[in-house]
Amino acid sequence: MKMRRTSCRRQKVFAGLALAVFLSSATAADDYFAGYGLSPASQPVDIGAQPLGYPSGVISAVMQHDRLLKKALADTQQPLAMHPFRRGADMISLLKDRRLDAGLLGDMPTILAASTGNVWIVGLVKQTSTAIVAKGDTQVSGLVGKRVGYVEASSAHHTLLQGLASAGIAEAQIKRVALGVGDMPDALERGDIDAFAGWEPAPTIALEKSDKNHIVFRGLSTDYFVIEREFEKRSPQAARHVVAGFLRAIEWMRRSQRNVEKAARWAKLNTESFSGKVTPISVAQIGAITRREILDVPSAPTIMSISGIPPLRNEFQFLQKLGKLPEGAKWENVQAALTYDGLVRVLAEPRAFQLRSFDYED
Repeated sequence: MKMRRTSCRRQKVFAGLALAVFLSSATAADDYFAGYGLSPASQPVDIGAQPLGYPSGVISAVMQHDRLLKKALADTQQPLAMHPFRRGADMISLLKDRRLDAGLLGDMPTILAASTGNVWIVGLVKQTSTAIVAKGDTQVSGLVGKRVGYVEASSAHHTLLQGLASAGIAEAQIKRVALGVGDMPDALERGDIDAFAGWEPAPTIALEKSDKNHIVFRGLSTDYFVIEREFEKRSPQAARHVVAGFLRAIEWMRRSQRNVEKAARWAKLNTESFSGKVTPISVAQIGAITRREILDVPSAPTIMSISGIPPLRNEFQFLQKLGKLPEGAKWENVQAALTYDGLVRVLAEPRAFQLRSFDYED
């Protein structure tokens, strides 16, 4: 009976999630989300989430349980719809053609989406380091000729490029193996790869699996919450309610450890529902990652410049130098995306947007 109740809970985790679509061999790996039924400028507020990464997946889980957000959007005749994705890069084309209204993205996907003028960058979702984990090797220089798991156009791909550059290694000098971040620790354990570049919880899981696994490089990594520009223009009030839900999620978790643990349980269920397998990381570990990477960042979710350098500027220049940005990508577009004032406007009206009220479905 307990197993049946757990199964039912997992089925409800993501509205509209068709796990069969995710696992079906009839659906190509790159378009598993075709079954979500997304269409340009549709009535629901469609938000892309990444349940395989923390704390991004924790924040989206809290937003998904937010009754206040759901009611505010329902009052505008635009119901909330959260959709799970394996990686942020999969959301870029959907934001571009307006099939997604918002999403939680890593730094490299954020740059890719913003550099062509498609999104506003709302606020910080994560500030931490993404890691390169290797078996046996203790330096990046040992990766030459080795098989390295990575996720194309992800924040961890950016970290991989940074790590290789720090050792004077060209990307062509390693054997890149495209993998889902959730598959990386097991692939390393089996010997299918010699190293991987991944975000949490993959590094934590890999380090716990074997004392032969080591972190050989850490790179500064940030995630962001973005909103599609035409959606914000078409429905500014709905967009601000979404921003309020984002702010409320972080504030609610900061209020108590109990709230963090509840959010971590929701996120763990989302991870397992989407991946189709039990995640070895505990609720306590998910909570610790969430605290370290967002809740304990004093200014978050406000995006701050570091030493006067605009956010994402160094990353943009680095990726541009390596030829990793599309033709026509402009820093001016990223800079403009960072000027979105929706976060400031919502913070200025805490009562109107119920920033100090909390009502979450359990």
